[in-house]
Amino acid sequence: MSGLPSIYQIAFSSLKGISIETANEILSDVGTEENFFRMSDIDLQKLSGTNNRIFDDTYRSGLLENARKEQEFITNKNIGTYYFRDENFPVRLQNAPDAPLLIYSAGRCDLNAKKMVSIVGTRHATIYGANLCRDLVSSLKDKIGSDIIIVSGLAYGIDVTAHLASLDAGLRTVAVMAHGLDMIYPAQHRQTAADIIKEGGAVITEYPSRTRIHRSNFLARNRIIAALSDCTVVVESARKGGALVTANIAASYDRDVFAFPGRIGDEYSEGCNMLITKNVAALITSADDLIDLMCWERINSKPVQQELFIKLDSNEQMIYDRLSANGTASVNELSLTVKIPIHKLLSILVDMEFRGIIQSLPGNRYALARPI
Repeated sequence: MSGLPSIYQIAFSSLKGISIETANEILSDVGTEENFFRMSDIDLQKLSGTNNRIFDDTYRSGLLENARKEQEFITNKNIGTYYFRDENFPVRLQNAPDAPLLIYSAGRCDLNAKKMVSIVGTRHATIYGANLCRDLVSSLKDKIGSDIIIVSGLAYGIDVTAHLASLDAGLRTVAVMAHGLDMIYPAQHRQTAADIIKEGGAVITEYPSRTRIHRSNFLARNRIIAALSDCTVVVESARKGGALVTANIAASYDRDVFAFPGRIGDEYSEGCNMLITKNVAALITSADDLIDLMCWERINSKPVQQELFIKLDSNEQMIYDRLSANGTASVNELSLTVKIPIHKLLSILVDMEFRGIIQSLPGNRYALARPI
């Protein structure tokens, strides 16, 4: 994590509706966060060529006053931060177009860990869903080791089950909150939050202390859950709910999305079944499916011996030709080009990678591993 952010950095991160891209553009014009707050609104308008509310002197003065209070709070409570211009700002989050400029963190946890999985689902978890969640987490630990972090939202149901299962398995876990770190909501999960921090995980948020709980904050924090991880798993969900929001956001970021199927007609399986049907999520039934689809190596797995002479079927040849011509391609790009449905394409890509023909890249992209 970073050192203590300046009052100007805290205030700058509180600007409404500012993306990382826009923030960088502003700072390229004014130089530093301090300059942004010391310049007059007239000078800022002249420099940018626009009349934006964020340049208003009174508005910026209010942000600075709140920032002073927040700096005192994070100092007293030993809260860490990740600022978007710092080297250790989460890389996966940096790639999200609507990422926050500043993350507050209770606990010291590497948010740039090699493997991160978000697990989400209904607040009304059934026994079926809770067992799926526990089995998934424990199996991931058994099959790929402790070098994986589980991300969720510390809500009732699947969220807290994922956190508790991680703690039981000896895995680090990150809880993304929808309010400041001066409280824990729901209050019943305070001990779980404390255990997460104690065991090497973290409780994080984009919101400063004294932020009121509001429904819109819970929906907004879902984008952080989606962006922090390599993939998102929906364990159980009704046809509407925050878990589906998170899944769709993850898909929009070109992150892998997985869902466990459920029995037709079960209320809290309808959302998962719909995600699978609409090809938003790939169907999984176990940790093995997730590991295979993510092309992650298992513990003590033997290296795959490459074939000396590789034969390609017609679908594989189209994929090979596309990657040979363009260098890299995402799953969506390949699906559109070679006219293969994503659910079928994923299976082909896994097999081709297993055979050493292609390799997976960050951002759900693929490239040739070697010429044939």
